[in-house]
Amino acid sequence: MPDKKASPLLAIAIASALIGGLPLTATLMASTPAATTVASEADTVAIPSPAKRKPGTLQRSLKPEARQMEILAARLVQEKKLTGLAMAIVQNGEVISLQGYGVTNVQSPQPVTADTVFRLASLSKGFASTVSGQLVAEGAMDWDSLIANQLPAFKLRNIESAQKVTVRDLLSHRVGLTRNTYDRDLEGNTPYPLLAERLSNAPMSCEPGDCYAYQNIAFSLIGDVVFAVTGDFYAHQVEKRIFHPLGMSSATYGRDELMSSPNWARPHVRAGKSWRSLTPKENYYHLPPAAGVNASIRDMSHWLNAQLGHYPDVLPIELLNKIHTPQVSSPGELRSSPWRRERLRSAYYGLGWRIFDYQGHNLIFHGGAVQGYRGLIAFLPDEDTGIVVLWNSESAAPSGLLPAFMDRVLGLPDRHWLGIEEDDTAPAQD
Repeated sequence: MPDKKASPLLAIAIASALIGGLPLTATLMASTPAATTVASEADTVAIPSPAKRKPGTLQRSLKPEARQMEILAARLVQEKKLTGLAMAIVQNGEVISLQGYGVTNVQSPQPVTADTVFRLASLSKGFASTVSGQLVAEGAMDWDSLIANQLPAFKLRNIESAQKVTVRDLLSHRVGLTRNTYDRDLEGNTPYPLLAERLSNAPMSCEPGDCYAYQNIAFSLIGDVVFAVTGDFYAHQVEKRIFHPLGMSSATYGRDELMSSPNWARPHVRAGKSWRSLTPKENYYHLPPAAGVNASIRDMSHWLNAQLGHYPDVLPIELLNKIHTPQVSSPGELRSSPWRRERLRSAYYGLGWRIFDYQGHNLIFHGGAVQGYRGLIAFLPDEDTGIVVLWNSESAAPSGLLPAFMDRVLGLPDRHWLGIEEDDTAPAQD
């Protein structure tokens, strides 16, 4: 017998329509997870060049270190028998390394290039907090706006607790739910609207704002909030406010958009001692704010420079400072890998970003993982440098490129984080 209860996302959509002044049919389209919209020509703006701001405290050029990292990335793909990988390194607003390695698909090998599109998984969360910050700056909402005021159907097990949840809580994983609430159900193809409804019965770990527990379902409610305050699709807002102004020409939302890209990396899983390519799974694409973005490493070099403050007309420093500010402690991050155990002194979550103390230096970071794809982005704001790595296989090995680069930047002892011998990676001459 069918469930006669209406999905709360339907109620959310109705409320959003009333708030945004849109017809109900348009609102229901916006609440459909697979829906994406391409910005019109009228939304396109001129692409600014990265602005030169005050150089970071690190005065020497990192181009020799970037050459070392390129050698390591190539060797890593070869020696670990990875499928494909792309890496970008920036310093002081300049892209000092931008390369692809390996292939997009083991069954039909084509080289990975700087324009090969990868699935970003949870690297998408930084876009959600950034577009939210733009709306806060415009006065459309506030970091401490109550979710229930925009989404009246939003409920938690404790009704009073639900009335306390803010935009800040969603974006910093402080809703009070247990870790990764209903992610397994999403992976089992339960629709996002039903999972949003089930939050009303989900176990709670604490009161909203009091503790950290990573979320995807609850985090994605920010997309409904954005629709409620703008009357526009969440994906469209990110496209016209971030992708187009930053020149992220191949960045999109959704599986169909990934697979229609002229050059995209297929996901790969282990098949014995080799790799097997798959069709990308769609489930996490139903959560655009949490895991919906596709982009090339060229796109991500623009994004990295924007997060470092080199596109102030698009992302002002005040906005960046806010989303990069710690909101809640996340001590579990100190133990999840060897480099974290050895290099990190503290770990926090900000707004869509992780904030680490890397041997006394402020490191902003996020990782991402879905079936067949992995990725990471990390940067040192004070040194004005950072790295992005995307790869299309379920291997942890490329994660070592992050500490390998940071140790070189900061002059720390080499620890061979990549599991390959690194002594012969003398830098090429510029």
